[in-house]
Order: sequence, then C-alpha cells, then structure tokens
Amino acid sequence: MDGKLFFIGLMLAILVLAWVGAGVLWRAAEMAEIVAPIDEVAYEGLTVVTIGTGSANENPERHGPSTVIGFRNSLVLIDAGRGVAEGLRSAQIPLNQPATVLLTNLLPVNTMGLDDLLFTGWLTPRESPLRIIGPIGTQALVEGLSAAHSIGRDALGAALELPAAGGRIDVIEAPNGYSEEIGGMLLEARSLPGGPLPALAWRFSQGATRVVVSGSGWGREELASFAGRADVLVHEAAYIPTVEELEGTGAEIPNPERIEFERKMHTSIEDVGKIASEAQVEQLVLVRLRPPPFFKLQISSIVGADFNGEISVPDDGDVVFEGK
Repeated sequence: MDGKLFFIGLMLAILVLAWVGAGVLWRAAEMAEIVAPIDEVAYEGLTVVTIGTGSANENPERHGPSTVIGFRNSLVLIDAGRGVAEGLRSAQIPLNQPATVLLTNLLPVNTMGLDDLLFTGWLTPRESPLRIIGPIGTQALVEGLSAAHSIGRDALGAALELPAAGGRIDVIEAPNGYSEEIGGMLLEARSLPGGPLPALAWRFSQGATRVVVSGSGWGREELASFAGRADVLVHEAAYIPTVEELEGTGAEIPNPERIEFERKMHTSIEDVGKIASEAQVEQLVLVRLRPPPFFKLQISSIVGADFNGEISVPDDGDVVFEGK
C-alpha cells in the first residue's frame, strides 16, 4: 500500500513539474515576442497593414490611427497615433524600418505617437533622420516637438552613443498634388477642403495597384474622386449619433453643439459605404473605429447597405491587402 501511495505521489509530482515547466516555456516564448529584435520585413506586392485602428477616444483594444503601406522592403507610415510603437511590434515590423511618415492632418489623434516612433526607434537604432511629410503646419509641429525633447534627446544620444541623425526629423510640407517615388511606390497627395484645418489624402500606386488612405471626415467629393477605382480605400467609420437619436434614448445632452460639430468632422458608419460606392473601389478598410456598434458583423452590415465590395474591419497588426 505504501508503495502504491509513493508511486501515485511521484506521478503527481512529475505532472506538477511538467505543468510548471510548460508554463515557464510558454511565458518565455511570450516574452521573446515582446522583447526580441524583429527582422526587417519585405512584401512582394503593394501591401496594407493596419498598425492602429482606433480613434481619439481611449480604447485598450485599439491603438491610435496608423497604417503601413509597403512594397518590398520600403515601408511608409500614414499617421502616428498613440501606441504606434506597440502597434508596429504587433505587426512584426521593426520600429526603424518605416523611414517616412505621411500625415493626413495635424489633429492630435494623428500625431501623438510621433515622439514615440522617433525616440523609441532611435534605440533600435535608427541611423538616419525620420522623414515627415504633411500639410501646412507640419514644420511648426516638428519644431515644437524637437524643442520639447531637445534636453533629453541630447543627453540620451550622448550617454548611449546613438547616431545623432537618428534622433532628428526632416520635414516636407506637401501642397495639393505633391508626388514622390519611394522604393518603387508612387505616392500622391490630394487636399481635402471644408474642415477646420488643412488635410491630405494619400494615394499609393505600384504597377496597376492603387491604395488610398484618408484620415479626415471632410472633403467627401474630393476623396471619392481621388480614390476612383482604387483597389483599396482605407477610411474611418465613426459612430456618432445625432442629437435627435440621443434625445430618443432619454440621455442628458449637455452640449448638443459639440455633437453636431463632431459629426461634421468625421465620416460615420452610415456614410462611409456611400463614399466607397461613389469611388467604385474594390475593398473598403474601416479604421478609426469609434463604437458602438461593438461587433464587426454589425459594422459590415451597416456599411454593406451602400457598398457591395469587400469590407474589412481589421484589428491592430492585420495585413488587410496584398497586391500581386
């Protein structure tokens, strides 16, 4: 009897040790994904990766708006919302690989991650200045950001002997019609009028493939024209109820003017399908998500009432389009 008890105890001890060991290995693998260096990525065709799919409102499941367009090993980042460094790691993209950032407008939701991208990427290390191309006002934004961090930047660079150029930013303020070729991709800018500040939509072309990314809820006609027959349109889908809808719920409305202003600044889930349909794009990628609704199927159903093409409601780090 004692021998049987000893044997059972021994087997239980082995099982416990195996369980603990498996947990340690699992945790080690998880930590390796968090801290291990990431190899440079390359894409065969024009590719769209959603780095951050959230909006200005806090959302622990979605970082601030940011999208990568890549071809081969050339990557361009459109906007840099909060959490951009974590979003790039989720997509398994090294922080120092996107060498150029395009800004759609200078609302804080699009720029709050710039210092994170600049200085965290510098540790990788980034050896050349980060390029930022945006609308009028971008130069002043970058000068202010650089001045705010100058003391800490210089101290960090000297202490760790980091490449000085990697902690700097080169700026271009792009006018309507601006174009440039980067790594085999042609990028073009189109001004979107009618908002509270200058805004740009960006179009990428490689061969016969075209992708358009917008970060503004105004200039609808110009956006639909600019995105005409593109393979992909990346655009926002915000849920902002009308004052009448809120009144119908019995909710208190302390500032109805603000609600109306926000509706003018954003593209709602009820309207984004109409824009995509007017533009006759093949695929609509919905970002800058501002719930409710809370389920992807609900969003796709609402947008699909006006758009018959492919509708993507991605998470952070998703590859949503791969051109051939």
